[in-house]
Amino acid sequence: MPTAAERQALIAKIRALPEQIAAICAELSDVQLTTRFLAGEWSVAQNVHHLADSHMNAYVRCKLIATEDHPTLKPYDQDRWAELSDAQGADVSASLALLRALHARWVAFWEALPGDAWPRAGLHPENGEVSLDDQLRLYAAHGEGHIDQIRRTLAAQP
Repeated sequence: MPTAAERQALIAKIRALPEQIAAICAELSDVQLTTRFLAGEWSVAQNVHHLADSHMNAYVRCKLIATEDHPTLKPYDQDRWAELSDAQGADVSASLALLRALHARWVAFWEALPGDAWPRAGLHPENGEVSLDDQLRLYAAHGEGHIDQIRRTLAAQP
């Protein structure tokens, strides 16, 4: 089980993500946002829209785990979601606004979570049992992974 200090460090990553993503995207052109510069990887815009989609799902999963006894958590096909038209557009402003608001709520959720709630768990059909501690670790790392993917994508520009 993580210490309170370790949890706070992970929560800080959740808190920081929206502004990190906004800073990376601030000066990008539509071409930079929508071009897949790396084979098999998403565009920058798809990454941003995916973060909003993914973290919305994760926030709901956390609320379900906190309020229900061992809920079953619904998976979704992130690659198919990334191919939908709303996930490909160059205008990432709505997804950034969503991330900012969502992460503010998520941070408040994490910071108010009582100590005995952290081990509460749900069942993800693809990943097995996941606790609130697991969710915090996973999504702090998830955001960092997508920052890395975005940077690698931009570094691959001709």
